[in-house]
Formats: sequence, structure tokens, C-alpha cells
Amino acid sequence: MNETSSNAATAAPPEQEVLFHIRGLNKKFDLGHLTVYALRDVDLDIYRGEYLSVMGPSGSGKSTLFNMIGALDRPSSGEIRVAGHDLTRLQPRELAYFRGNHIGYVFQSYNLIPSYTAIDNVALPLLFSGVPYDQAVVRSKEVLGQVGLGNRMTHRPGEMSGGQQQRVAIARALANHPAILLADEPTANLDTKTGEEIIDLMAKLSREDGVTVVSATHDHKMLAASDRILWIKEGRVDRLQLRADLDIEIGGVH
Repeated sequence: MNETSSNAATAAPPEQEVLFHIRGLNKKFDLGHLTVYALRDVDLDIYRGEYLSVMGPSGSGKSTLFNMIGALDRPSSGEIRVAGHDLTRLQPRELAYFRGNHIGYVFQSYNLIPSYTAIDNVALPLLFSGVPYDQAVVRSKEVLGQVGLGNRMTHRPGEMSGGQQQRVAIARALANHPAILLADEPTANLDTKTGEEIIDLMAKLSREDGVTVVSATHDHKMLAASDRILWIKEGRVDRLQLRADLDIEIGGVH
């Protein structure tokens, strides 16, 4: 284990349970005679209930790391353990079950079905999991209320603002009681005020409901709400720091 990886694995909030235990993670692509590494020797622990922001330039490996954590892709080598189970050894059907029952995804483009109401958009993952429609509706109303949309449940995406649509997307991600919420640039398409509301909402989910939030972002306001910040550079963990150890100001991080 290199020094940077060791620091990344151990820079942690005290007395928290490890949710994801990642060691020696590599993802490479063979392009003819050239081998390109998207991830290289990544060691990382993600803690239950923490808010982790992931920073890095385009092509740094952020999306690849997200795909590994979210069980959307397999590494070339290494291990990803969740509650003692190594995701790299699971069969496709087992991975699909893991994704459906433990991971919630939030994207910057919302990915809502325009003809569906907020309730029906949120109910989709529940229905795919075999939950009866009546129960799915009850749960959908519950999480829509949780994200502050109790009065917009029957509205369709075209009848809502961008911030409200992102709240529907977050509610949908929470429908199956996931242990971890993966958010990819969730404030990128929002104005400053609405973006702050979404950041506050995700921080509240982490703080009060114990949801582990991992967010890829370039938004320094999101860093201020985080417990830890992970920097990825050229497929490696560049640094991992506690929020309390950073001096975050408008326009930069010191």
C-alpha cells in the first residue's frame, strides 16, 4: 500500500462504522498496445452516515469510482467489501439485487419520466422490486414529504422547477431505504439558491436519517456541508481530508 493510499484509508471520522471497505482497486482498459488506468491502487473506507464529497478534474476517475461503488461496473482487480461481502465476486443477478436494495442514484439531469406524476416517478424502483402498487404509493408519499414536496405529489416534471424535480429524483433514490446515496453533480443544473437547498437536504439526510451520501461535485458550497472530501487525480487518491481540517472560502479551498 502506498503512502497516499494509506492516508486515504485511515483519514476518518472517529468511532464510525465502515460501510464500504475498498482495497487495491484498479480499473484498466487495453487499447491495442496501450493500457490506460482509470483507477489505480485505490484504498478507501466509506463510513455509515457520512457525507463524502469527491473532487477531481474531468477524466480523473471520479465516474469510474462511482460506478464501482454503485455496483454498475467491475474493477480489473481489488476488492470492494460491504458488510463482509465482496462486490467483485457477486454474480450479475446478485449485483442487480444489491443495487436495487442498497444504492440510491441521483443525477444532474434528474432522469424523470415526463408523463408520470411525482408519485409515480418515485414509485418506479419499488414496483421494479416487486412492491405492490398500493404500498409503493404510500412509500412514495412518505419520501416526497420527507424532501419537502408534500404539496406537489400529483404534479408532473414539466409543472415543477428544476429544484423540485431534483427533489423528486432524491425521493426516488430514497424509496427503497438505501444505505448509500450516490449523487453525480446534483447541483450542476440549478441556480445558486436552489443548489444550496439541495445541499442542505442531502446533509440533513446524512445527519438525521443516517444515509451515507457520496457526491461528485465542483461546488465548494457542497464541500462545506461534507464530513470529508476526497480528491482524485489521474485515477489515484490524491488526498482525503476531514472537513474540519480545511479552510473553505468563497472562490477556493485552502
